[in-house]
Amino acid sequence: MTHPSRFSFTQKSIDQLPANPASSKSTEAEYSDTQVPGLKLLVGKTGNKKFLLRYTFHGHKKALALGPYGALNVVEARRRANQHKADIAQGIDPKAAREQLKKALTFAEFIAEHYLPHASANKRSAHTDASKFTHHILPVFGQQKLGQISLVSIQSYLNQLSSTLAPATCNRHLSLLHRVFALAVLWGFVDKNPVTGITKFKENNQRQRFLAPDEIRRLFKAADEDPNYYAANYIKFLLLTGVRRSEGLAAQWQHIDLNAQHPSWFLPETKGGKSRYVLLNPMAVALLQHLDRMPGNPYLFPGNVRGQPLSNPIKAFKRISKAAGIEATFRLHDLRHTTASLIVNGGGSLYDVQATLGHSSSRMSQRYAHLSQDRRSQTASRVSDGVANALSAP
Repeated sequence: MTHPSRFSFTQKSIDQLPANPASSKSTEAEYSDTQVPGLKLLVGKTGNKKFLLRYTFHGHKKALALGPYGALNVVEARRRANQHKADIAQGIDPKAAREQLKKALTFAEFIAEHYLPHASANKRSAHTDASKFTHHILPVFGQQKLGQISLVSIQSYLNQLSSTLAPATCNRHLSLLHRVFALAVLWGFVDKNPVTGITKFKENNQRQRFLAPDEIRRLFKAADEDPNYYAANYIKFLLLTGVRRSEGLAAQWQHIDLNAQHPSWFLPETKGGKSRYVLLNPMAVALLQHLDRMPGNPYLFPGNVRGQPLSNPIKAFKRISKAAGIEATFRLHDLRHTTASLIVNGGGSLYDVQATLGHSSSRMSQRYAHLSQDRRSQTASRVSDGVANALSAP
């Protein structure tokens, strides 16, 4: 099936365009939009598609990349093309202006003026991005020109980072930098993403630390004796529910229903961007029934700032863990692992773990499969013991 080289761009018509044939002499096939003169779509031999604006400036034919199709839709491509054509009509060469901006814009300026405003509007964890920039990335790349940062310099930064931080943390920095430069490419500030091609560090996600029953008893006793009332109850609440640290901090009274047949807590938005209900067990219900509410503060576990939740429960957690005789390497997140172990050892399945912990897929719950195997082994042993007892009976 042949496709006309000129047509009104729509998502459906563009999606139907085939890859440029491998036998073609040209690297890319070019199509023209009949709605906006000069707006082109290039289709490569691998099927990749990108928008381009062809124009004439002072008698010279020029081309300006607008962005890849997919990240850029037809409406946005037309808007950008018309914006550049308006500049041309005023005697401004958009390609020359872009090149000048590339030479002048520093990494720090791009982050402050473009990335962070975008992240704040579209990303829940924008504040953690800002922290990474402030404490790690900007001291290294802040004053460098955005277009001059290379793959080698980023790899060197990550290698240096790996000497002090865990592989998983380094990979988060890698993902953040990749996203930053992907947006820089999309917005036309750089021509290519220098992070592309860098391999992630190998992570060891098998580290699991579960509290033994005696450790749970000591932890709760130490929490009851700790001077930080709300932080202590927050730590107990995490273990009783298995929720993530951020979910516990964001918990508000308006989402708690203790009077229902099955008391529950509604989470408007989780890590995966979806809402869910957490069923509250009797101990969690009792904790909340006796928890003091702070007037004017909507959060279960309020902090020192009026109207805000706890901001740094780690100090209290470390203090309580130490008082309970638990090693310093025990993490707040390990309370979530402990909840999973209690479910499995209590006879629950991996599906129960997935539902309770709010895992988006069963794959996340598979890390606890060995606990399930241990329990099945114990069950098999009891069967063996039962048969042996029956055979040995007079």
